[in-house]
Amino acid sequence: MAPQAALSARVRVPATSANLGPGFDALGLAWALYNEVQVSEADSVTVAIEGEGAGRLPSGADNVVARGVRAAYEAAGHPFRGCALACVNRIPAARGLGSSAAAWVGGLVAGNALLGGPLSRDALLALAARAEGHPDNVAAALLGGLTVACTDGDRVTAIALPVPTSVRWVALIPEVTSSTAEARAVLPAQVPRGDAVFNVQRVALLLAALQAGRPEALAVALDDRLHQPYRRRLFPWMEKVAAAAREAGALGCVLSGAGPALLAAVAGDPAPVARALESALTGAGVRGAARALTVDAAGAVCVEAPSP
Repeated sequence: MAPQAALSARVRVPATSANLGPGFDALGLAWALYNEVQVSEADSVTVAIEGEGAGRLPSGADNVVARGVRAAYEAAGHPFRGCALACVNRIPAARGLGSSAAAWVGGLVAGNALLGGPLSRDALLALAARAEGHPDNVAAALLGGLTVACTDGDRVTAIALPVPTSVRWVALIPEVTSSTAEARAVLPAQVPRGDAVFNVQRVALLLAALQAGRPEALAVALDDRLHQPYRRRLFPWMEKVAAAAREAGALGCVLSGAGPALLAAVAGDPAPVARALESALTGAGVRGAARALTVDAAGAVCVEAPSP
């Protein structure tokens, strides 16, 4: 009798933008820009990478996707021998578009799929947030749409909300990169109470504006005092580029996650805003490209169920 073929599955996970201005470490938005993970059971760990990170990312057990698969097995109480991974990466790395979250979520969902799905979405969310260190990107990557995430010890509560199609989104993706650790290092340990109140008001207004279909309120709601003012020292061109986006018709322009990518919200045609973003960035001596993004409502999905 021929040996039985190894189980395999294929998972798709979206890019994400965290914070959205005032929603620091709480809000995330998923995009229809995907990494794919093909996983098969194996006796050791191998990782083949196509696209972003090819030739640079680890190709063994220390690869984040592989670590996610292992974490799913361990959480489910199953021994982990290894896996063969084939990753197609389309999410730009180290730009603030959730590539790290996509890797953790992709590995966890892939490992869970191989096991037949013993772990709930809540369990996967908690594992991903613990691995990533904060819940905003991983919640959006796992659940899709606009997510609000909150931690309470080891527990993570997240809710996915629909996003009105009346708001269009443009991401400016510079060729320069940034690390989340560096972007967090410039933040103060304490902030003035007035700044905290400022952000509470605006994150509440942001959620209300999106749910009520009042995009004009985003001109106020996307302001922030908790992280972006401090991160401008890392991206000295940010303020001028964001101003150019607003002058071209954007409702607001914020850092995507920890940057350096910027995210502009637009009520009308996004093309003039995209041109303005690219032109202003080039004028600042930085190369990059703007692209319109659409919201992903599904989150991480198993597009090919495990089969021998």
